[in-house]
Amino acid sequence: MTENKIILVVRRTRLDDLIARFNTLAQAQFYVEHLGADFSDYLKEHENYKKAVTTAEAQLRQLGRVQVLDRDFLPNFIFAEQDTIVVLGQDGLVANTLKYLNGQMIIGVNPDPQRWDGILLPFQVADLSKVIPEVFGQHRPIQEVTMAKASLNNGQILYGVNDLFIGRKSHTSALYQIEIGQQQEQQSSSGIIVSTGLGSTAWFKSLVIGATAITQALIKETELVAVDSMTGRLSPEQTIDSRYPWDANYLHFTVREPFPSSHSATQLVFGKITAKQPMSLVSQMPENGVIFSDGIENDFLEFNAGTQAMISIAEKRGYLVV
Repeated sequence: MTENKIILVVRRTRLDDLIARFNTLAQAQFYVEHLGADFSDYLKEHENYKKAVTTAEAQLRQLGRVQVLDRDFLPNFIFAEQDTIVVLGQDGLVANTLKYLNGQMIIGVNPDPQRWDGILLPFQVADLSKVIPEVFGQHRPIQEVTMAKASLNNGQILYGVNDLFIGRKSHTSALYQIEIGQQQEQQSSSGIIVSTGLGSTAWFKSLVIGATAITQALIKETELVAVDSMTGRLSPEQTIDSRYPWDANYLHFTVREPFPSSHSATQLVFGKITAKQPMSLVSQMPENGVIFSDGIENDFLEFNAGTQAMISIAEKRGYLVV
């Protein structure tokens, strides 16, 4: 058992970031309290996380060879085929780690259950001594996760576990040509979100909820259909559920704030991407066009004028221990 390699992925806390910014703990505390915020919450979160890291590492060293890996080094780290990955969450750290793997299994651990719900963190630190041997013995169930993929005509590739964003760095309009199936049009929008099943309860969910709420308000205002007199909402059978399976054989895309004009259309703003029907995009932005995934804006592909992107289901999948 001790020959097994375990990678423990950790992150910086909010307090770590503050100290990096203000140089000392005292200066960080002064800054937070000067704004009227509760600094003790930062301290408590930090202490709980560091304790979880120490405890997890100690347990794992009884079970195999352990390497602690900070989140910042994920893009350049080379994982071995037989590595077992333990991620000391939040959920976003699991998603961020998953896209850099190629078949390795992830064990998501919730370091602070009182603070984080942890949809992707089914285990606690105390579970590791039981779960890790079961993973080594292949006795734990595995949940497959469909991933998204952006491929550029210059050979660059980016994977997304929750979602891909295609648009502009700034708040100005993204300009591009979109094509899927037999449909094609010029668009001007705030960008495109491509969501996996895993991401259907993340960014994609907020877009669906926002669009639904706006539609409900407009329907009520124009009295096109009856709404519940008590809540002012559409009846339950008309409510939209954005969720779909983590291993679904399709992706969803939605265009944010599409703008109709003489040069831009708004017909192709929502739909599915499948293995037989990927989505093609051609950038018409002179600068600041980007594609990034899972909310990590500093790990991006440039998507400027003339660049072509093919958005598809990834050839690889993620594997979460449950």
